[in-house]
Amino acid sequence: MAKKEKMVQEITSMQDDFAQWYTDVVKKSELIDYSSVRGCMIIRPYGYAIWENIQKELDSRFKATGHENVYMPMFIPEGLLQKEKDHVEGFAPEVAWVTHGGEEKLTERLCVRPTSETLFCEHYGNIIQSYRDLPKLYNQWCSVVRWEKTTRPFLRTLEFLWQEGHTAHATAEEAEEETLRMLNVYAEFCENVLAIPVIKGQKTEKEKFAGAMATYTIESLMHDGKALQSGTSHNFGDGFAKAFDIQFTDKDNELQYVHQTSWGVTTRLIGAVIMVHGDDNGLVLPPAIAPLQLVIVPIAQHKEGVLDTAYKLKGQLSQWVRVKVDDSDKMPGWKFSEHEMKGVPLRLEIGPRDIEKQQVVLVRRDTGEKLFVPMEELNTKIPQMMKQIQKDLLEKARQHRDGHTYIANTLEEFEQIVEEKPGFIKAMWCGDVACEDFIKEKTGATARCIPFEQEELGSTCVCCGKPSKHMVYWGKAY
Repeated sequence: MAKKEKMVQEITSMQDDFAQWYTDVVKKSELIDYSSVRGCMIIRPYGYAIWENIQKELDSRFKATGHENVYMPMFIPEGLLQKEKDHVEGFAPEVAWVTHGGEEKLTERLCVRPTSETLFCEHYGNIIQSYRDLPKLYNQWCSVVRWEKTTRPFLRTLEFLWQEGHTAHATAEEAEEETLRMLNVYAEFCENVLAIPVIKGQKTEKEKFAGAMATYTIESLMHDGKALQSGTSHNFGDGFAKAFDIQFTDKDNELQYVHQTSWGVTTRLIGAVIMVHGDDNGLVLPPAIAPLQLVIVPIAQHKEGVLDTAYKLKGQLSQWVRVKVDDSDKMPGWKFSEHEMKGVPLRLEIGPRDIEKQQVVLVRRDTGEKLFVPMEELNTKIPQMMKQIQKDLLEKARQHRDGHTYIANTLEEFEQIVEEKPGFIKAMWCGDVACEDFIKEKTGATARCIPFEQEELGSTCVCCGKPSKHMVYWGKAY
C-alpha cells in the first residue's frame, strides 16, 4: 500500500526522528517560540489558549471539591527554605537564587520559587489555631523556576506554568483521603478531557517527592513508548507541620500538628497531548481543549453567496462549538493543511455546489473521514461528532498503551523488551532500592509506579530472584 502523501511537508516524520517531529510540531503549529533565555519558552496565543482550556476545566473541578485559589510570593527566603531538610536537599540542584536587589547585595539570599510548600507552611502556621480553622483547601495557579540542564518545550523548561494545591487537615485519615481524591480528579480529567488513559499508583521511596510521606502518580504512555508522569499528589503527613510548627487546638483542647497534602499538574500536559495524539500532519487536539473546534473553509469564496453562507453557518453553530471562518486569500488546500497542522478537530467545507444541494462536507482531523451532511442536521450532527472524536481519541490511545505494555519475568526478558519494544514493562519487585538502582543503571528504565490494581505475575523479583512484594510498571520516561 502506498504511503499517504503528507499534506504538511515541513514536519519530520515521527518514525524517522520523534524528537525532531515534536520540535517541528510545537514550532510550526505556533504553540511556542524560543526566548533569548536558554531553556525558557514563549507560549504563543494558540498554545496559551490550550492552557486556558486546561486551566478552566481543572479549576472548576477544584472548586467543586471545595478548594479556593490563593497567590503566594515568588521569592522564598533561604532560611525559610532550609527548615525542611529532605525538601531542600531534593530541590537544591534546581534552585535559582536572587543575590542582589539593584546594586545592593541582599543580607539573605532569596530563592525563586521551585515549589511553594515552605510559603504555605509559613502562612498556615500564622492562620491555623483551632480545629475550627480546618481543613484549609488552597490552590495556586502560578509559574515556578527549576534550573534544568536539559530542556524541551512544555516537557522540561526553566520556568513553567502549573497549579499547586496545598491543604491542611486535622487527621492523618483526612489527609490521605484528600491525596487520593485529588489524584482521582487528575485521572478523570486526563481521560475525559485530554483523552489520555493513565495508570494510577504510588511512587517508590526512591521516586517520591522530597519531604513527602507518600507520593501518588498518574503515568501515561507517549506514542514513542516513553512514559510521562502526568500529575502527582503527595501526602506529607505531619513532617512539614513539625518543621514549621503548624499546630492547632483540637476538640479536647489539646495541641496537635496538622496533616498536609500537596498536588500539581503543569504545562507538560500540553506536551502529553502532542505526543499521545499527534501524527505526521501535526497536532490532533481533543475537542474539549481545542481552542478552535470547527473551522469553516469556503470553497470558491469569490462566488456570490459563498462567504455569506459560511458566516451564517458560523453564527448558527457558535452556540455549540468554538468556530471560525477562514476567509483568508490562501488556496483551500493550504487552508486544509494549516488547520490540520493545528489539530482543529473538524473542518467544514462549503462551496457553490454544496449551497445548491443545501449540504456541507465535514472532515474529521483524527481519521480524515469525509461526510456529506444536510445543513439542517448540523446543529445535532456536529455536537455528536465532537463527542465521538473525544471518545475515539481516548480509545485509540488506550489501545496503543495496552499494545505497548509488556510482561517481564526475568532480567533477560526485561533487557530485551527495553531494547526492542519501547513501552511499559510490568514486572515483580522485591521492594529493595538496590534492585531499582540496578535496573535503572542496566537498562535506563525507572519504576514509574506501584499500581493500585496489582497483578500477581510471579512470586520472585525480576532483578534478584528474592520473594516479590509488588508488581511495578517500569519504563523509560521524559
